[in-house]
Amino acid sequence: MKIHEYQGKQLFRNASIAVLESHVARTAQEAADAYKTLGGSIAVVKAQIHAGGRGKGTFAEAPSQHGVQLVRSAEDAANAAANMLGKHLITIQTGTEGALVNQVLVEAGCQIDRELYLGIVLDRAAAMPVLMVSSEGGVEIEKVAAETPEKIFREHFHPAVGLQSFQVRKLCKKLGITGPAARAADSFMKRLCKLFVNLDCSLVEINPLVITQGGEMVALDAKINFDDNALFRHPDLKEMRDLNEEEPAEVRASNAGLSYVKLDGTIGCLVNGAGLAMSTMDIIKYHGGEPANFLDVGGGATTEQVVEAFNIILSDKNVKAVLVNIFGGIARCTTIATALIEASKQIGISIPLVVRLEGTEVEEGKRMLAESGLAMITADDLTDAAKKVVAAAANT
Repeated sequence: MKIHEYQGKQLFRNASIAVLESHVARTAQEAADAYKTLGGSIAVVKAQIHAGGRGKGTFAEAPSQHGVQLVRSAEDAANAAANMLGKHLITIQTGTEGALVNQVLVEAGCQIDRELYLGIVLDRAAAMPVLMVSSEGGVEIEKVAAETPEKIFREHFHPAVGLQSFQVRKLCKKLGITGPAARAADSFMKRLCKLFVNLDCSLVEINPLVITQGGEMVALDAKINFDDNALFRHPDLKEMRDLNEEEPAEVRASNAGLSYVKLDGTIGCLVNGAGLAMSTMDIIKYHGGEPANFLDVGGGATTEQVVEAFNIILSDKNVKAVLVNIFGGIARCTTIATALIEASKQIGISIPLVVRLEGTEVEEGKRMLAESGLAMITADDLTDAAKKVVAAAANT
């Protein structure tokens, strides 16, 4: 689960991690009032969407406007907010359609001495979280990793112990941080690592992390993602979820207990098991097609869930053919066959449907489908299924 920058900064405040004073605005007038409340000579108005690259991003309705703007008066703040609210911000992470801006953050300015990058993720190979820092603050970390990877420094830490002072000193030496800023870094980085563990985060990222001219370390950004599987421990965090920022089909799938991710292709995939679903997408691409989604109905899928899965797949207007790839284990082939027949009755399937069944009760499942009168293409194995669905999608 992702949250907005303003929500992340509130979590930082709760953990005594330094951030600047800021206020959320949902109208131009609220942005002007926020500027006055801050009381400084400058402020920054930031579009609030679940995507990075906002500073360089532009609006579909106003290409000359950017998602982060410096303002020097209440009137400037109101104009900046008016240019953002209700418009679609296009960044390197949103795709060409952009993301609708429903609120902005008006934040106080500060005297910046240096800009850094800081991020925490889980290193699965090491089975520990890893803190990453770089001197290239304000630059997309993907670009730094690709062009100058030697500028990214890492320290792993045990979640039960946390980041240690000697590790902070090592990072400060590599970044050239000394004096008061190094002392600020010790408490800042330790608290951030503790927050990552305590809130079951999957990502904490600050870009830029700044050192002020007074030697303070301050988070000018706050990007936080949480492990969905741990949200039952954090009911307060679940309240921060903004469904307006999520793909409606993915929300619908989540409510039905399905694992679904929308993609840009033309071949819908209905598979049981995440590994098999990934393999199915890979083999579709290998044979020249593009998957329209990742969809794992799970091992214990019911008829109702499979019918809903079809509804979700077919709601994507780009889908020209569907591949059903089932290896019957917990979810028996007869369950899938029943669901296919029921889905055809309820919603109709007007595009080519390729079905590959294998495993528990496969013969009975195939018999049910054959006797149903469904217009479908059967496949003997996964390679055969992939070739047939790619050809069917190309001819639709």
